[in-house]
Amino acid sequence: MGVADQHTMPAGNGRAGRSAAADGGIGSGAVEDGPDLAHRRPDGLDDVTVEALGKLSEALETVERVRGHLYSAHQLVGKADFALDEAVSLFMQAGQAEMAERIERELIGRNVIPGHWTFQIVEEFDDGYYAEFCALEREARDRLAGGRRHLYEAGLKERRRTHGRPGHEARPGPVEDAEG
Repeated sequence: MGVADQHTMPAGNGRAGRSAAADGGIGSGAVEDGPDLAHRRPDGLDDVTVEALGKLSEALETVERVRGHLYSAHQLVGKADFALDEAVSLFMQAGQAEMAERIERELIGRNVIPGHWTFQIVEEFDDGYYAEFCALEREARDRLAGGRRHLYEAGLKERRRTHGRPGHEARPGPVEDAEG
């Protein structure tokens, strides 16, 4: 369902029946109980653009997860490579010198793809695809939404929370002094 369709969906848990614009959802305007300024839609920003920015942000979040998986692969392959040292040592102790030497020669320090250890894959991903993705996402936010992040999600929060209910506040309360 698109943002335009959700604009008049019931707020909170579906019982309140208020439109998003009426309760400060994805619509613009200051609402005491609504999103803070950093998450309030700039005047004139339409629903479809907010939805597009939300999809772009969602795509970037997916790429962030991919990046994490690449770093996991990098660390796991490194751990496996060091574990091979122990396997070689144990094969030598067991009198299996041929197997130990083959593992040492064929696997330890081997490229995971031609010419690349995992650190090189991570670096190329970070400097190429990831950097371009981040730059375009930021450019879209800066140009279209004044740099504001998560406008789509802020609208969702306004529509899905139960206004006035503890635990459903629009924003964090004041930080209390730990000694007070």
